[in-house]
Amino acid sequence: MARRQAPQGDLIFSSEQGRICPKCARPAASCGCKPGKTSKRKAKAVEPRLDPSDGVVRVSRETKGRKGKGVTLVTGLPLGAAELAALAKVLKKRCGTGGTVKAGVVEIQGDQRDALVAELEARGYTVKRAGG
Repeated sequence: MARRQAPQGDLIFSSEQGRICPKCARPAASCGCKPGKTSKRKAKAVEPRLDPSDGVVRVSRETKGRKGKGVTLVTGLPLGAAELAALAKVLKKRCGTGGTVKAGVVEIQGDQRDALVAELEARGYTVKRAGG
């Protein structure tokens, strides 16, 4: 029987039973820790933190995962999904570029930080340039 051990010494896989839940040490198929959840590890997309409680809108630039092409990210906007999409449309038009809204973050193509900071401040938001 082949067994792999996690670095902490916990059993994570057995060739007889398959994946093992790290919490209850039972096969993942019959795990009772969390209904509907298994111990399979999934790669999570790295998302910028959204902290709506501080009231500051952050504007940053990122190229990670985009083959070197930069985008400007706007995070921390205290708006609902429909309002966020409408604001993103206005910001895209102001910059003359494309963009999208993903998980509460507005992405505008290119390095548009200066234009976005000016536009958001004109709309009454407290804005910070985040990152480098």
